[in-house]
Amino acid sequence: MEPPAHEPSTAIGDLGESAVLARILPRLAPGDAAHLGAGDDAAVVAAPDGRFVVTTDLMVHGPDFRLAWSTPHDLGWKAAATNLTDVAAMGARPTALVVAIAAPPSLDVGVLEGIADGLREGLAALAPGAGVVGGDLSASSVLMISVTAFGDLEGRAPVLRSGAGPGDVIAHAGGRGDAARGLALLFARARDGQGEPDAAAAAALRTEHPRLVAAQLAPTPPVSAGVVAAEAGATAMLDVSDGLARDARRIAEASGIGIDFRSAALGPDPLTALAGAEDHGLLAAFPPDVPPPHPFEVIGVATAEAGVLTLDGAPVDTAGWDPYAGWDGVGG
Repeated sequence: MEPPAHEPSTAIGDLGESAVLARILPRLAPGDAAHLGAGDDAAVVAAPDGRFVVTTDLMVHGPDFRLAWSTPHDLGWKAAATNLTDVAAMGARPTALVVAIAAPPSLDVGVLEGIADGLREGLAALAPGAGVVGGDLSASSVLMISVTAFGDLEGRAPVLRSGAGPGDVIAHAGGRGDAARGLALLFARARDGQGEPDAAAAAALRTEHPRLVAAQLAPTPPVSAGVVAAEAGATAMLDVSDGLARDARRIAEASGIGIDFRSAALGPDPLTALAGAEDHGLLAAFPPDVPPPHPFEVIGVATAEAGVLTLDGAPVDTAGWDPYAGWDGVGG
């Protein structure tokens, strides 16, 4: 379905909720699992397995994104991607999203249309067959996007963080550190003299470093790899959103294992690969006799030292991403 042509700039507060929804909903599709999509009090979504996986994530202007750096399409795409990988990390196939947006009444309705386009195209690229089945709109002093995602286990047991054992192979699918490198470029070269995000500088960076900037602003995580890992016998799995080491520690603590990373498998800058957040790859453990399936790459091994992370045998400790720490407060 072709989205409607963009209309002249209009603030959402001037249109009202019904008119805004009339601009957004035609840009979205409910997906294959929807028996009833947006338009009623609630959606009806098939759950043929008898269970469903559900997760939610919130993106807030300021700590999570800057409008001067991200296009509306980026925001919709990333909102989809960050939730789809949480579903995938359970070994489930994403089926549906519910999206709630709170925005300043002065915001141009074209921004919401762009977010809707990003959601639609992100779903088509990352989780074909999944769709947006409903949501909500509200007013706020800052733009916020909340997504709840649902997934189908298709008869499989969920892959938890707690199932790994000593000797398991630790493997990863997706980028390692690229999103952090892209964010570092934005903070270093896409701010003005007062430290505020600069849209023109960010656009120039997109041209100069398209892969790294896209890794941060509109990631393309290996969503389909979640089902692949589950079918191959993964013993534990997790979405790497807060940094490879920080999230690996979560598997280690939940499973009662340690993890020894191989620096040679982490690229030319292993510490950035371990510390960098928001790549939204998948970290999984597999039994030692199970070769990790494509696109997973072996990056380490599970040890018997519960909760201990090492790099080539040496202790490693990286902070990763924490929304309440490490942010310098730059607005935009």
